[in-house]
Amino acid sequence: MTPIVSIIMGSTSDLPIMEKAMKFLDEQQIPFEVNALSAHRTPEAVETFARQAEGRGVKVIIAAAGMAAALPGVIAASTTLPVIGVPIKGSVLDGVDALYSILQMPPGIPVATVAINGAMNAAILAMQILALSDTEIAQRFAEYKASLCKKIEKANIDLKEVKYKFKTN
Repeated sequence: MTPIVSIIMGSTSDLPIMEKAMKFLDEQQIPFEVNALSAHRTPEAVETFARQAEGRGVKVIIAAAGMAAALPGVIAASTTLPVIGVPIKGSVLDGVDALYSILQMPPGIPVATVAINGAMNAAILAMQILALSDTEIAQRFAEYKASLCKKIEKANIDLKEVKYKFKTN
């Protein structure tokens, strides 16, 4: 099975956050790969990965990094594939430094950016991108979105059962 999404993290310390993306992609039957690469410690490996990803069948890259968070931008500079950056909380600045590093890319090298520790939304965005050219993924995405609605509808039914003396509904 060829991966169509690649999840890259600056170090395995990001794994607890990125597992949310992996779980979502797995549940949605989207083949993915996971690697640790560092823009600062393994720059040649990052560039090689980025240049070869499309040729290996990858269609979307999710890149997570904390602190200076150069990884998503370095990858975006070396590929034409869409890159989704996940800023990781972990420094004394609570991930705001990583958020700004990923957001503030120069013209021509965009990186889509989700919230700090927003791995789940990165995976959802990757699925949306893939759905543009794959009808099976598009169908599964539509079903996922419908399930969100059903979840809230069920929550409201369940909330009706919560009893308080002054609760009116």
